[in-house]
Amino acid sequence: MCLLGPGKRRNFLLTKNLSGKRRKCRSLIGASGSIGTPACVDFLVDLGVTEVKKLRHRARMGDTAEKGPSRSRTDEAPIKTTEAQRQSSKVVFAVAAYATCSASMLIVNKLCITYLPAPTMVLFLQLSFTALAIRAMTHAGIVDADPLDVEKAKPFVLVALAFLGALYTNVKTLQYANVETFIVFRCSTPCLIAVLDYVFLGRAMPNLKSWASLGAIVCGAVTYVSFDSDFEVRAYGWVLAWYVVFAFDQIYIKYAVDQSSLSVWGRTYYMNALAVVPVSVLGLVTGESAAVSRGGLTREDESYAWGFAGFCALTASCVAGVAMSYSAMQLRGMISATSFTVVGTMCKIATVVINCLIWDKHASFAGLAALFICLFAGLGYEQSPLRNPPPATTKPAPVGSDKV
Repeated sequence: MCLLGPGKRRNFLLTKNLSGKRRKCRSLIGASGSIGTPACVDFLVDLGVTEVKKLRHRARMGDTAEKGPSRSRTDEAPIKTTEAQRQSSKVVFAVAAYATCSASMLIVNKLCITYLPAPTMVLFLQLSFTALAIRAMTHAGIVDADPLDVEKAKPFVLVALAFLGALYTNVKTLQYANVETFIVFRCSTPCLIAVLDYVFLGRAMPNLKSWASLGAIVCGAVTYVSFDSDFEVRAYGWVLAWYVVFAFDQIYIKYAVDQSSLSVWGRTYYMNALAVVPVSVLGLVTGESAAVSRGGLTREDESYAWGFAGFCALTASCVAGVAMSYSAMQLRGMISATSFTVVGTMCKIATVVINCLIWDKHASFAGLAALFICLFAGLGYEQSPLRNPPPATTKPAPVGSDKV
């Protein structure tokens, strides 16, 4: 203090004296709850009535003013940047998880259908296993899934039906066509989803770069079909059925996810558990349940019998189904419906590579070249923004929101 000038030293002493009086007055006000006590009146001349009212308000609110100065905008900038990087990392991880599950699930389902030619039964076991596994992990405290509730379940009934329809037509397509035939139609779905995203979910139309990317996907698909030596009317009929159901599935489930207050595990549990009943009815109608029970299934005109290889393939598909269901539901809440479709399309490049190594029923070199054009063209797609974005806030968008 000796280094201070006369004027600054006097201001320092006055400020220190006034701060001591403020602390004393605050303690008196906090004890009595009134400014009319004699001890407090002694301070009215020095502090003023206005200052005492401020002190009384701070005493009631806990007087957090002395805990430290508020952060400036400069201090908040690094925090916002760190939070944005954290959210971005979560999205990247979710995309990687979904891409891995999506690429492997198609191969696992194809393998399972080869050993167990009963798609309805396979779906029933996958859905039941996923629902039971989530409930078991919830009771064990591993995950947090909301229990079934009638009011919460109502919006998810249609979600379960759309999900089941997409799965069933997917499996039937794989039963009657090669993997590339299914993938090429999968590559053309972003064009339709982009339009539906604009009409129903409030997204803007894709920009020119994105349209060029989606157009290249369609051109590659048309080229692939011309080289597909395994063209089969029944197979492409199932692909068309899957195409329609898949479009509805992408749009409606995205809408339901945005409107739901359930956790990711809760939404996954609801979707799988509610789909068990209709797939059971479907198994009875198609006669697959009776055929499996009496061993009457056939595969390529040969009698089918349960075996160890089929059991392993079925077990692998059930485990993969849990991971696929969760990763898909998590990613749906992070990005738009069209972006979700494009991500699923791009990850099929790994499926093609694995398929070429495993199966002898794959397309020609020219057909595969056209298919690779479809897959890589999707890399140029950019997610379209919302036409009417919500008001900007100082807080970063949560991972589950559509702002990511």
